[in-house]
Amino acid sequence: MNQTGVSSLGISISGVLPAHNEEANLEHSVRRLVGALSAVTQDFEILVVNDGSTDATGDILRALHLEHPEFRLRVVTHERNRGYGAALASGFDAAQKEFIFFTDSDGQFDVNELQRLLDHVAPSIDMAIGWRRHRADPPMRRFNALGWKLLVNGLFGYTAQDIDCAFKLFRRRVWTSLTVHATGATFSAELLIKARRLEFSIVEVPVAHFPRSAGSATGARPDVIARAFCELFRLRWNLSRELSTDPRVAAFESAR
Repeated sequence: MNQTGVSSLGISISGVLPAHNEEANLEHSVRRLVGALSAVTQDFEILVVNDGSTDATGDILRALHLEHPEFRLRVVTHERNRGYGAALASGFDAAQKEFIFFTDSDGQFDVNELQRLLDHVAPSIDMAIGWRRHRADPPMRRFNALGWKLLVNGLFGYTAQDIDCAFKLFRRRVWTSLTVHATGATFSAELLIKARRLEFSIVEVPVAHFPRSAGSATGARPDVIARAFCELFRLRWNLSRELSTDPRVAAFESAR
């Protein structure tokens, strides 16, 4: 731990994994997350949100829950696929620890780099968010991500270097102080935009990124992209009103 980071001793972390048809990756991802969390704290839990999977994802989770109580695994199930953002929101709502950490179930991040995020969460820092040093995605996906970043930062001001990087750690009070309405790919953007509007402090940390070894990504599907644009422009139109009428924001402002 460096001089700016918090001590991992005594902290508690909820690790959240969204999962939609991740049978090929999920068990390995859960086991690696158990190892990463147990290396930094004795007080952790893992929440996997099964977002309407139609493969063996649910069976794998049931087996892990029954056979490995030491994993401290809790499963949240969506009977139908509700979207990436909705899966994260369900996991965050169920989280009970001081910090929330989330990453994807596809194994493209080294969860042991969680310590890098913890090293940057000083008492004055609320969120430590990763940015991919070398994004291991196909060229078109990287091109789309660049356009998305320019659009979001252009509409809302600087939001993040890597808005959708699925490697973020934040205090649970951030989540309980605002409401994210996006249920698709705009979820991370809305979370960060509102966190910055509420003046939560954010530090960005470079992390490694690896190619997906199994399964398929859904982020480049036309319906996912169309939904993201609709959610983004809805947010641009409604941001001020949402912040001014959100009871979570009102409670946070009154307590500050």
